[in-house]
Amino acid sequence: WREARERTDANRLTSWGKAIYKRRKETVERSFADANQLLGHRYARFRGLTGVTCQCLLAATAQNIKKIAMALTKAPTPSPA
Repeated sequence: WREARERTDANRLTSWGKAIYKRRKETVERSFADANQLLGHRYARFRGLTGVTCQCLLAATAQNIKKIAMALTKAPTPSPA
């Protein structure tokens, strides 16, 4: 798997790869940080697989609702006339 790793590293070090990685840092990592800080992913509130699964699904639902609300309230950009 060394060859695959080298190809991945080569792609990541291009200007396109750096731009994608920067965007990933802003979106994906922020999402996990919000889940930890705001939505209770630091500690399990319930015992058992079912309870923890429900907690994770509720947190993901809250994140999706927040994302939808932010998209709906975003001001449209004016198009050039």
